[in-house]
Amino acid sequence: MFISIAAYHFVAIDDPGVVAAHVRARAMSDGLLGTVLVAAEGINLFLAGNGEAIDAFLGALREDPRFATLQAKRSRSDTAPFARLKVKVKPEIISFRRHDASPLDGRAPSVTPHTLARWLESGRDDDGRRVVLLDTRNREEVGHGSFSGAVALPIDNFTDLPEALDAHREALADATVVGFCTGGIRCEKAVPWMRVNGFAHALQLDGGILGYFEQVGGFGYDGHCFVFDERVALDPALRPVTAPEGARA
Repeated sequence: MFISIAAYHFVAIDDPGVVAAHVRARAMSDGLLGTVLVAAEGINLFLAGNGEAIDAFLGALREDPRFATLQAKRSRSDTAPFARLKVKVKPEIISFRRHDASPLDGRAPSVTPHTLARWLESGRDDDGRRVVLLDTRNREEVGHGSFSGAVALPIDNFTDLPEALDAHREALADATVVGFCTGGIRCEKAVPWMRVNGFAHALQLDGGILGYFEQVGGFGYDGHCFVFDERVALDPALRPVTAPEGARA
């Protein structure tokens, strides 16, 4: 049994090369496979291994005060979801290329999975404003599943989101727009950008789709959630779906 973790943490890192080398050495010693990205803005990781090794790795990583509050989402699989270990230093841990959307300047307001489920049931937020879900992922990911009725953008790259969203600006002006993605990292940038670019009531789904599955299940969700490893996608019970059925166009 393999335990997979997905985690990110935005924090200023003045020595990303040193951090990457330390993380690589620790992950190798724990026998972990997957991908880790390190940048001046933080760390983003997808790793898998046995449970004890995962716990040891996270414990060691959190000994660094910069990563003390890092939270990881867990899922299981019978086979290794990654073929090798890759640790890279990048300009951004998620590429967006917008200088007015740094989570280091302050996190955008969020909504919890349970609160969102309640809003979906009523169609309104706690202030009576209509709720619109915005999928910030690319069209391939959306094809595996999304929240029912969510606005999906015709994009192949996250960097294309601002331009694609312009067509919806007027229609979403009076709505509470809840942005969501796989684990939350893209919305950490997309939603701050939205709030300073005319979407005053934009919020991010805390923990993304995987966090929602973990806490709520599949209520209001249609299909599976694409993940970035050999499992391909997970169902709302966080079980691997290696051959997705009925993927949406």
